Amino acid sequence: METRKTIGSLVWVFRSFPYKRYIREISPLPRCSILALQPPQYKIMGNLFCLVQVDQSTVAIKETFGKFDDVLEPGLHCVPWIFGSQVAGQLTLRLQQLDVKCETKTKDNVFVNVVASIQYRALADKASDAFYKLSNTRSQIQAYVFDVIRASVPKLNLDDAFEQKNEIAKAVEDELEKAMSAYGFEIVQTLIVDIEPDEHVKRAMNEINAAARFRMAATEKAEAEKILQIKRAEGEAESKYLSGLGIARQRQAIVDGLRDSVLGFSVNVPGTTAKDVMDMVLVTQYFDTMKEIGASSKSSAVFIPHGPGAVRDVAAQIRDGLLQGNATH
Repeated sequence: METRKTIGSLVWVFRSFPYKRYIREISPLPRCSILALQPPQYKIMGNLFCLVQVDQSTVAIKETFGKFDDVLEPGLHCVPWIFGSQVAGQLTLRLQQLDVKCETKTKDNVFVNVVASIQYRALADKASDAFYKLSNTRSQIQAYVFDVIRASVPKLNLDDAFEQKNEIAKAVEDELEKAMSAYGFEIVQTLIVDIEPDEHVKRAMNEINAAARFRMAATEKAEAEKILQIKRAEGEAESKYLSGLGIARQRQAIVDGLRDSVLGFSVNVPGTTAKDVMDMVLVTQYFDTMKEIGASSKSSAVFIPHGPGAVRDVAAQIRDGLLQGNATH
């Protein structure tokens, strides 16, 4: 019974004791560490009993009477504040990223915004350097990025800057690695994620690209029309050549047929001369021609002489025309 009363009294004292005010008055721990050790109550009790918890991927900087003493790894540590020891602060070892936007000018006088992403982290074995040597790590990294980008991009034209993004990123990474390693930081990777010129410049670049493509399309279209005309002319020449061959063969066949007709008629009809046979053939061809003209859909009317002596007159006219043509040639 007495034991229960004793335990109940201790619990009442524990719950009613003003821990936060007590910590603020007598604890030398900085505000960041106190906040980390506030409720739940077991953390407050740990602080009262000189116990400090360090989270995973984090290290804590321990000082004794204001002087660096040790780097506390993740876990539970005893920091006897009654002997002047305290946690000056904590340093994360996780990978961090800083996006830097830098305005600069290219060699062809185009202003661009270069966006660089810097991935960095503190080194556990150089945690004291990372904690004490730099007051603002992100501002320091940003200053180095500005310096390297504004020294590299002005040497390049706008098109070359887009093509050599990896070279610019490599130059920034080398410079940062050389500078930040002395302060306990490792540069994991540097990326040039964007090069953004002015909106008017982008519009002009798109127009130039469109004009070049239109010019290329016009050239290809003209070349296609040229090839088409050449092929059409070659086709017409071949067609005319074949047509000429056909006409020559037709005339040769007509001449051969006339010769055979004259010879056969002279043999079968005694007393006829070659002239009579030619007159008859010419008249036959004349009427065949008239028949074809009359059968054409575009012809309207043809007037020819008609009578008993019309055949002889037609033959005489054809013969006279042929003789005059031969005399002219």
